[in-house]
Amino acid sequence: MRLIVFFSNQVSEGMSVVAKEMAEQSLDAQIRLMQTGDRLQHLIYTQQLTRGLLDTIFDTADKARNLNASRMGATFLKECLPNQRALLYFMQPSTRTFLSFHSAASLLGMSCVHITSPGSSSEVKGESPLDSVQTFAMYNDLLVIRHPEADFAAKCVERLMQSEVSKHIISAGSGMEQHPTQGILDVYTLQREFSRKGGVDGRRVLIVGDLARGRAARAFIYLLALYQDVQIDLASPESMKITDDLREYLERRNVTFRESDFMDDFIGEADAIYMTRIQDEYDDKFPVGDVDYDLYSLSRDRLSMMKGNCSILHPLPRRKEIPVFVDRDPRSRYWEQVENGMWARVALIAHILNCDLRIRTA
Repeated sequence: MRLIVFFSNQVSEGMSVVAKEMAEQSLDAQIRLMQTGDRLQHLIYTQQLTRGLLDTIFDTADKARNLNASRMGATFLKECLPNQRALLYFMQPSTRTFLSFHSAASLLGMSCVHITSPGSSSEVKGESPLDSVQTFAMYNDLLVIRHPEADFAAKCVERLMQSEVSKHIISAGSGMEQHPTQGILDVYTLQREFSRKGGVDGRRVLIVGDLARGRAARAFIYLLALYQDVQIDLASPESMKITDDLREYLERRNVTFRESDFMDDFIGEADAIYMTRIQDEYDDKFPVGDVDYDLYSLSRDRLSMMKGNCSILHPLPRRKEIPVFVDRDPRSRYWEQVENGMWARVALIAHILNCDLRIRTA
């Protein structure tokens, strides 16, 4: 598996001991430095997540949504983090991720502010983005960061450690590489769907579309590989197939996977189908050429080829890969994913800010 080290290799005299270790060690070692025991201090890489941690996050999410169903329970949640502040720093467009993080923080009683353009901060005056982030951390306990640069959130963790600012960072999407919270909510959706049928272990999942550039699909694949006997089918044009590092990751974990240019080769066997859109915002950096995307869309004929209990997922936004008429199909689960995303992020924030046990034992 190709692991990209984003932290600087140069060690300055002014760095803290932990920051020096972050700069000097491998990515696996750096990941360990971003947690205390089993508790994450930051979530930057999907690879930080383990099966045990996912199970704990899902338990917390279920308990939080059940608590919120009553006035007393909702008040309890609001009292979990009443003196904590969150800032959403989103330098890429977002609907669901932004709103779900904002709602999750509010449900836990946090105050929440946002920066969605360099023009609304001193960056418009020439301040560096890292200086902006360090300033944000002086006023907020949690920073949720979405950025087009693949390594930006990791650089922010390094800056805070250099400055010995003890605050927390969650990546809400970083370049084409990482979207760990999307992966969490996607697997959470599958877990809820299959909870009465033995769980996610042993399932066959078909993932369709732009797999080379899609950070959501990438996160989903990383996390599916944590489950026992999961079988993954990948359908995409040749120019959009998974990258070599992800293929090597699956091979190293002995995950059974198949690849094809045609989703029809696998659609009838799938327990779940994960559709994705063309990530054409990355065309300038990663061109894929012309693609007949009708080959990777859920037509009425393809719906008839699917199992009667197959679940249809999509990280959204969608285009023509899922026509609106599919919304009425009882197998569609992508709108449930939207709601599940909020509760998964409630649970993640509670974990990082150390109030999840209080929620699970309420």
